[in-house]
Amino acid sequence: MGNLHAGHASLLKRARQENEITVLSLFVNPTQFNDKNDYQRYPRTLDADLEWARQLGIDYVFSPQYEDLYPDNYHYQVNENNISQILEGEYRPGHFAGMLTVVLKLLSLVQATKAYFGEKDYQQLQLVRGLVEAFFLDTEIVGCDIIRESSGLPMSSRNNLLNSAEKNLAEKFANIFKELKLPTHAVIQQLENAGIKVDYIQDYDNRRFAAVKVGNIRLIDNRKLLEV
Repeated sequence: MGNLHAGHASLLKRARQENEITVLSLFVNPTQFNDKNDYQRYPRTLDADLEWARQLGIDYVFSPQYEDLYPDNYHYQVNENNISQILEGEYRPGHFAGMLTVVLKLLSLVQATKAYFGEKDYQQLQLVRGLVEAFFLDTEIVGCDIIRESSGLPMSSRNNLLNSAEKNLAEKFANIFKELKLPTHAVIQQLENAGIKVDYIQDYDNRRFAAVKVGNIRLIDNRKLLEV
């Protein structure tokens, strides 16, 4: 969705290494925002993103408008009724329907051999893999490692919305969350004691997932439990 950073760059570099032609899609998708304020304040930096694409040697940038992707005005939607109902799906109703719908449209339009998704949005990655299988799409979904800041905080466009005090809290979140030997209730307690609002800390499918709010900014993370 734009506002590119080193995490996005890692996806683009890998795509370039493994393919003859690389396409970058840039589209802040309104249908996956359950919070209108979140959509309105999401960073939009198209000129800087295009410069990233030039420097990384990307062949094409696909940057559609809403009307291009939604001629039906979002009357037709893709819904998944299993893992989209938990974790992020529980706290962000409608989010995954919007995400799956736009991904289906983008993959259908671009006809990519491979598509690269970061593991920071691990639940999204799993849903996209299921989408490709369910609708017989001829695209391989490639999951890529989370790129983290030196503090351990996953790189995210939303990090740019944090002020200095909030950034310190976000880094505390990252530092507490990485202690995978602690039970989830102990992690929640430590985060709340630090003044961080917790939506969930939950173990699922051999991973630990987190969603917290620092100020008005919502941050997510996940780690493999096998790393313990």
